Amino acid sequence: MQSQKGNILIVDDNKSILSALEILLTTEFKEITLLSNPNQIPTELRKKEYNLIILDMNFQAGVNTGNEGIYWLGRIKETNPEVSVVMITAYGDIDTAVKALKAGASDFVLKPWDNAKLLATLKLAIQLNLSKTEVKQLKERETGLKKEINREQKFIIGSSKALMNVLNLVRKVAKTDANVLITGENGTGKELIAQEIHRQSGRSAEILVSVDMGSLSETLFESELFGHMKGSFTDAYENRQGKFEIANKGTLFLDEIGNLSFHLQSKLLAAIENRTITRIGSNQPIPTDIRLICATNKNIQSMVGSGLFREDLLYRINTIHIELPPLRERENDIIVLAEFFLKKYTYKYNKPNLKINHQANEKLLNYSWPGNIRELQHTIEKAVILSDSSVLKPEDFYLRNVGSGSGNNTSSTLQEVEKQLIQQALEKNNGNFTAAAEQLGITRQTLYNRMKKSGR
Repeated sequence: MQSQKGNILIVDDNKSILSALEILLTTEFKEITLLSNPNQIPTELRKKEYNLIILDMNFQAGVNTGNEGIYWLGRIKETNPEVSVVMITAYGDIDTAVKALKAGASDFVLKPWDNAKLLATLKLAIQLNLSKTEVKQLKERETGLKKEINREQKFIIGSSKALMNVLNLVRKVAKTDANVLITGENGTGKELIAQEIHRQSGRSAEILVSVDMGSLSETLFESELFGHMKGSFTDAYENRQGKFEIANKGTLFLDEIGNLSFHLQSKLLAAIENRTITRIGSNQPIPTDIRLICATNKNIQSMVGSGLFREDLLYRINTIHIELPPLRERENDIIVLAEFFLKKYTYKYNKPNLKINHQANEKLLNYSWPGNIRELQHTIEKAVILSDSSVLKPEDFYLRNVGSGSGNNTSSTLQEVEKQLIQQALEKNNGNFTAAAEQLGITRQTLYNRMKKSGR
C-alpha cells in the first residue's frame, strides 16, 4: 500500500542513482518517472503534472559547479511555479545550497543519502506542493465564484426618458463610494439598478452580496449580517461569516430596508458608522470596507415622521436617492420589454417564431401594470406557455381588471390564477389531462393534486 500521494520525476544522468531511487521510492509514492537527460524535462512537464522533481545539479562529466542544475531549476519554475524541487548532488557546499534555495528549490540533499532522512525530506516537499496547489485552487475557485455571482447581472431594457434619467444618475454615482437608497414600487427593478451601480463601480471585480431584509427574522438578524462564533448559541456548530464580512471590498445590497424593526436599526447604524462589526460570541471587532446600497418600496420619510424609522439611519443610507419610475410612466418601454421577454420564453419553451399582434400590443400599452416589470414578465410567460398558434392575440394575455385603467386593481390570489391556468389548459387540450399537464410543465399527478386542492 502506498503511504504518500504524489507523482515524482527524477532527473539524473547516473542510471545507478535512478535505479536506487526508484527502488526506494516506488513503495512510498504514487508514481515514479525517471529521466537521464535534462533536455527532456520541458516535454515531460507538458505531458503530466508532478508534485515533486528530484533534480541532479551536475550533468556533464568533470563539471561540479551546480550551474546546470540551477539553470534547469529556473526553467522548471518558469512553467510550473507550484512544483516542489529537491536538488541532489555529490558535490555539496554551503554556497551551492544557498544558490539553489534562492532559485526556488524546496530542499538540498547530498549523495550518498540517508534513506530515512531522504524520505522525510521528500514527503515534506510533496506536502508543500499539495498545500500550494490547494491554495491556488481555492483562489481560482474564489475568482470563479465572484465571476459567477457577478455574472447574474441582467440587462436593463428600455430607452424611455424616465429610464434614461435614472441611468444617467447611476453613471454619476457608481464611480463613487456614496451610499445609495433606491426607492420605487414593487417590480420596478430596484435590485437590477443596484447590480448596475456595482457593475460600473470600482468594486466590480469583487462580490455584490444581496440581503432580503424582509425575510430576516429578528433572531437571525445579527447572525446573518455580522456572523457568529462556534457555540455562541444553540445550533451554532461552527464559526460563520456574516454578510458584512463576505461583502468586504465589494458591495452590500440591503433590499426592503423599510421592513427592519426600529430596535435593530440602531445595530445596523452602528455597523455603518463604525465600519466594524462584531460576531455574536466574540469581543473582537472586525473592520469592514463595503459600498452600501439599500432599497425599499416604502415611504421612508413618512416612516421617520411616524417614528418607525430612525432619521440618523436614513441620513446614513441616503447620500444619494434614486427613485425608479413605475412601468406605466415608461410607456415607450412596455413593448420593448414585452419583446425581450417573448424572445426569452419562446426559447425556453421551444416555441420559435411566436409573435405578438398589433391589437395585443395595444392591450399591453393600455394596461396600468400595477405589478410593473415583474407582472409584465409573468404575463408574457403565461401567454407563451398557453399559446396554440404562432400569433399572440389580446385574449392570450390575462390581465387584472384591465378595463378600469387604474393602478389600484384588486389582485387575483395565486390559487385563483392557478385554477384559471389549469382550466384554460384543459379546455385547450379537450380535457386531456396528460396533454394539459405537459403544457403546464407539471406531472399528471401534480395536476390532479392541484385540481383537488382548488376543489375541482
